[in-house]
Amino acid sequence: MKVHSKLCLIERTEKRKTRFHSYLSTGNFNEKTARIYSDFGLFTSNQEMGKEIRRIFNFLERKSEDEKFNHLLVAPFNLRKTLMQLIDSEIKAAIGGNSSEIILKLNSLEDRKIIRKLYEASQAGVKIKLIIRGICCLLPGLKDLSENIEVISIVDRFLEHSRIYIFNNNGDKKYFLASADWMKRNLSRRVEVAFPV
Repeated sequence: MKVHSKLCLIERTEKRKTRFHSYLSTGNFNEKTARIYSDFGLFTSNQEMGKEIRRIFNFLERKSEDEKFNHLLVAPFNLRKTLMQLIDSEIKAAIGGNSSEIILKLNSLEDRKIIRKLYEASQAGVKIKLIIRGICCLLPGLKDLSENIEVISIVDRFLEHSRIYIFNNNGDKKYFLASADWMKRNLSRRVEVAFPV
C-alpha cells in the first residue's frame, strides 16, 4: 500500500511523560517542489492528534492491523466513510431547509461513489463549489443532476497542490486539510490523512 500522507511525529519525554509534537501537511518534504508548489501544513502539540499519528506509524510499522481514529480521517480506515457522512449531513440540512454548502479544493476528482454522492447532494439543493487542478470526472451544471455544482481550476505561478475540504455543518463549519484527492486509489488503496483545522 502506497503511503501518500505527509506526517512528522516528534515524541519527547517531558517531565517523565511522553509528549507528542506533530507536523501534518498537504505537501511533500521536498526542497525542489517546495519552491513551486502551494501547500499548507499544521504544526501542533495537540496530544490527541499526536496519539492518532502514532497509530498511523504503528500501522506502517506493522505493529497493528486495524486502527480507530476520532480526529483524523485516515485512508484506508475511516476517510471515505467519514466523507460520505459529511456529505450526507449537508444533504439532510438542505432537505430540512437549512443552509448547506460544500467547498473542495483538490488535484483530482475521479471516485465514482463520491461523485454519485455529490450529484445526490446537488439534487437535494446543496451548493457545491469545486476547485479542481487536474482530472475532474464530475459534470457540473446539468439540469436535475448537478445544477448546484460549480467547478473551476486555478492556474497560477505556483502549482496548486493543497487539498482542502470545507463542510457548512449547520453554520459551524468543518475545515480539513489533506493529502488525499478524491480518487479511488487515494480513498481505498493508499495511506492518506485529512486533518481538522
